[in-house]
Amino acid sequence: MKARTPLAIALVLAVAAGSSAAGEAQVAVAANFSAPMKEIMALFEQDSGHRIKASYGGTGKLYAQIKNGAPFDALLAADQERPERLEREGMGVPGSRFTYSTGRLVLWSAKPGLVEDGESVLKAGDFNKLSVANPKLAPYGEAAMQTLSALGLRQTLEPKLVMGENIAQTYQFVDSGNAELGFVALSQVMQEGRIAKGSGWIVPGDRHAPIRQDALILRAGKDNPVIAELFDYLKTEKVRALIQDFGYETEAAAMASSSMMQRSRGFAETPVPRI
Repeated sequence: MKARTPLAIALVLAVAAGSSAAGEAQVAVAANFSAPMKEIMALFEQDSGHRIKASYGGTGKLYAQIKNGAPFDALLAADQERPERLEREGMGVPGSRFTYSTGRLVLWSAKPGLVEDGESVLKAGDFNKLSVANPKLAPYGEAAMQTLSALGLRQTLEPKLVMGENIAQTYQFVDSGNAELGFVALSQVMQEGRIAKGSGWIVPGDRHAPIRQDALILRAGKDNPVIAELFDYLKTEKVRALIQDFGYETEAAAMASSSMMQRSRGFAETPVPRI
């Protein structure tokens, strides 16, 4: 057997040291954030060597799983309520919670040109089904129902509603054609700064409560250094820019937007790019 040189031995030890330093964590992630999270995990693994395993679902369902002992190290929710509740209940690390994004709601159809003016389309009612996420489980569903109430259409359109368990299933109903329209997360239909297919109307922010999405380190992840690194990583400019590319606002952008809103009479509707 050929003896190894000191350089070869040093390289082997360096690789072994790097492997031992790499860690892993399990994170529960709101369904609306699945697309950006997949990119963030790939970048994080590349930059840190650590691996993140993500489980996606409605925030209400993820909260129930955590309460029932699911071994997640952290939660990236679609609201503030559940992370706050988990922190109060002693299941989260105090002081670790922060708003990683603020979501945008869009009335979307897989058909190009169908949604030119969202309010007009909803008021006309010339469609068979309107897909929304279950408002008891999904904050985007709650925002959708608030929007219908603000437009005075909740009771009128209730017979046309198709409930998805979460925002991912809600999107599938519309994408498959089972519903002509649906209230989905802008991140689900936006690519490279524009709606990738179909047509949509970005709901003005004054039609529903802000969809502030909080992250929280859970009790199981308290001593996991990978989670601490991930939370720091989520606050970097690189990741914030990526999140914004998917149609979200980060905390700094949301504060700037809120300040502008207070100096104006109301929200201006965001122009909707179409193909």
